[in-house]
Formats: sequence, structure tokens, C-alpha cells
Amino acid sequence: MVTASQMSKLESLILSNGQSVDGLMEKVGQSMTSFLLTQSHLLQDGVIVLVGPGHNGGDGLVIARELFLLGIDVKIWCPILKRKSLTASHLAHVKWLGVKQMESAPDVFGMNLWIDALFGLGQTRPLPSFISKLFQERQKHCPGRLVSLDVPSGLCSDTGVVFQGGAAYSSITLTVGCIKQGLIQDAACSNIGHIERIDIGFPTHKLEVLEAKLVRRICSSDLAEIPYPSINSAANKYQRGRVLVCAGSKQYPGASLLALRGALASGVGSVQASLPKSLTEGIWQVLPEVVLKSFLDEDLDKQVSLANVLSKTKLDRVDALLVGPGLGHGQEKWSESSRSLENFQGLLVLDADAINRLAIDQKGWTWLKKRLGPTWLTPHKNEFLRLFPQLKNLQPLEAAKAAAEISGAQVLLKGAHTVIAAPDGNAWQLGETAPWVARTGLGDLLAGFATGLGALGIAAKIPPDGELLALAAFLHSEAAKISKADSSPSAIAKSLAALVNEIQIKKCLFHHFD
Repeated sequence: MVTASQMSKLESLILSNGQSVDGLMEKVGQSMTSFLLTQSHLLQDGVIVLVGPGHNGGDGLVIARELFLLGIDVKIWCPILKRKSLTASHLAHVKWLGVKQMESAPDVFGMNLWIDALFGLGQTRPLPSFISKLFQERQKHCPGRLVSLDVPSGLCSDTGVVFQGGAAYSSITLTVGCIKQGLIQDAACSNIGHIERIDIGFPTHKLEVLEAKLVRRICSSDLAEIPYPSINSAANKYQRGRVLVCAGSKQYPGASLLALRGALASGVGSVQASLPKSLTEGIWQVLPEVVLKSFLDEDLDKQVSLANVLSKTKLDRVDALLVGPGLGHGQEKWSESSRSLENFQGLLVLDADAINRLAIDQKGWTWLKKRLGPTWLTPHKNEFLRLFPQLKNLQPLEAAKAAAEISGAQVLLKGAHTVIAAPDGNAWQLGETAPWVARTGLGDLLAGFATGLGALGIAAKIPPDGELLALAAFLHSEAAKISKADSSPSAIAKSLAALVNEIQIKKCLFHHFD
């Protein structure tokens, strides 16, 4: 994904190497038209193109011309008198062809398809109030019948933030060249609709001109080429990764079970648990594969503490340690258990209440820099802001990247489009998610699965970096999308286990064939 300035740089490179502005506009407009023709149900009641002053408006006029020549009822509305010369030329031509120019704003109740070609890439200020109000009324009275070109008008293409007054509500956004990173941000969810990338013929190897680490968007199509860890076929269970989960409390008994189910779904060889004694009765009947390592201490108020168990556990026999799901805030200070965690050289995954406990410690996130081994953080928004309050004014993508850089930890910031950021500046974001599965317990499942995958990666001599954490988030998301039973975390745990099993079988068969 790219920012507005990066996309402008790519376009400049194209234009400086033989392509003309007019030629590029034709290519973009024709490609957009071809896509729209596949959506015949949107065109059957006619089209109104909202034409802006710049090249976005020019793209819209190419579409207007092509659809009109195919016999579709097309009108244009040009609410802003000032326009660039190339856009003005295209406007003169479509009017000469016979396309009607509307003198007043289109009817918000009309069934025509509106094509938003007002303002595209690099918007920096709010829409004129009469336009933003028009979009609000259109969405209220006739939702789902508006397509935006490149970026919905009124939306920041870098952050996804809607400018004051509002933005267009698109059912489809036809974005040009590369995906703009603002289109994938949670702030933009209500305004984007389906994203369709319009190819402009830019070769991938030329992206090096940007001299920056681009944020990578992960989509369902990537499932065919995922780098899932492969273990030697002769490895025993302890050589296939060893996980220890410290989780649960009387208040949140289900969190530990979901975390353990997540770990088991990863295919890791050994899963052990340290749980409060009040949660362990009958656990062997529910999760017979889990070895109960020890009991977490509970006081009379059922507040859980970690220090005693961590100090007595031989953590050198663990590849990945998960601390946090469902622990509760507790009375124990972070400093009481932190020494064992500092010296642990394996992968430490901090989730939920482990993050909350660290957040109220005097050292806060700076404690992470004392760790001898790698650390993964898997917070949701509120947990993240407790730990990194100084980043509260940043959007999730930039906030996660900043947190990873200052703390040295890999950060998975959960959201509608979960962000994964590494200390070296690399970042990934889920591009196609299932909003209907946002339910209590899904984060616990993810934390356990990520820990299991991290341990499996370590066993396979793969560094537990941001790419491996991004893989965990991606597979967790895909399992939610394809779950056939229902969208509960328990059902998704089974879907996740089945997905991983299918991947591992394929890898083993291919490895054997090779």
C-alpha cells in the first residue's frame, strides 16, 4: 500500500518515461469503464458523473464518454467552475457528444448510479458544505448507489480519516495503481465499500524508487503462498515447538480455554498450561492434549498472581510463553514477576491483562527493552492506549509502527483491519476481514494461536519476527471467514485447526515429493 506522496512519485515516474498525462487518463478511464460494465445492475437506471476540477474529474469524464457511446443514459454535474485544462478539454468533448450537463445538484432519491469523480488522491481539506451535505442525504435516502474514483471525496488517502463535514459513502472504490493505505484503515470502513484496484501498468520492480518500506496488505488470495513453518519429518513433539500458557481467572474462566485451543490449532508439538486451581477441575475432559504444568496463585478475592509460578518454572524448556488472557488486573505489581520474564530468552507473547498490568507499572512500556528474548504484543485499541498513551493522537497504522520502533517489540494492534508492525519499520495490514465475527473471546484465540505458531517457527529455525506474527493474524482472520458452523470463537477454533491441518498436509506432501 502507498501514501499519496508515494503514488504521486510513481505517477511522475511513468510520465517522465514516455507516457503522457492524457494517455494515462485514457488508460485509467477505460479500465474503470470496463469494470463498471461488469456491474450492469448498477448502470440500468442511468449514471450521473460528479465531475471535479482536477484529473480525477477527467477520469470521470472519460467514463461518461464511454458509457454514453454505449447507449447508457449519462449526465454530468460540475459543481466547481475552476478546472485543469485537460479536464476542461474532456468536458468540452462530452458536451459536444451530447452528454447533458446538469445545472443543479442531482436528486438524492434518484436510482441513478452516482460516480464520485470530484476529488481523488491527496485530499487535505473538507469538502464544500453543500457537497458533504449532498453525500449525507444520498446515503440516507439511496445507499449503495455511489462509486468513487481512486479515493472517496472527503477522505484522507493516507489515514482514512473523514474530514470535517463528511465524505462520500461508496459501495465501490476504484483505486488507481496501488492501494492507498487510507482505504484500509478502520476510520474509513463506512465510506469505502468494495475496493477494486485499477492497474496502470506499473512494474513491481520499479517500486524500489520509493526508497521506503511499504506497508503490505494481506488478502485471501495470499493463502496459496503462505510461508507456514515446516518441521523435519523425524521431529518428535518437543522438537515441534513447546508452548506454555499462563492465563485465566475466576472472573474470566473461558479466556484460558480459548487461548489453549488457539495454541493447539497451530500444530505446535507441546502445549502446557499454568492456570488458577479453580479452573482446572475437569480440564482434561475438555482439553486432554494440554499438560497442566502448575497452578497460578489466587488470593481470597480470586486475584491471580504470576511471580511464584514463573520463578519456579524452567522456562529454558519453553520456546514460547503466553501471558495475559483472562488474568484480571490483580493486586500483584509487574515488578514482582518481571525478572523471570526479562531473562526468558524464548518468545514472550503479552496479551490482554498482561499488557494492562505492565501499563500501570512505573516503567511501563520501557520495560520491554530489558527483555533478553523477542516479544510480541497483541492488544486491542484500549489496551494499546493504556500502554502507549503518548501515541493516542495517531491512527492505528502509524501508532503500531511507532510503538514497535520505540519498544523493540513486534506489535499486533487488533481492529477491523488488524495492523502488525515490526521494530525495523516493516508493517502488514489485513485487507479482507470478516466484520461479523468481532466477538468476545476471539482475541484470546488469536493470542494462543500466535504463540503456538511462534513456537513452531522457532523449532523450524524461523525468527519470530513481524512476518510470522502477521501470518498468525492472517490465518486467524481467514478461519473466521470460512467457518461453516457459526462465528463463535469456539467454532472458529475448529475452523482454524482444520485450515492449519490442510496447509501442513500439503506442505508435507510437497516436501516428500521434492
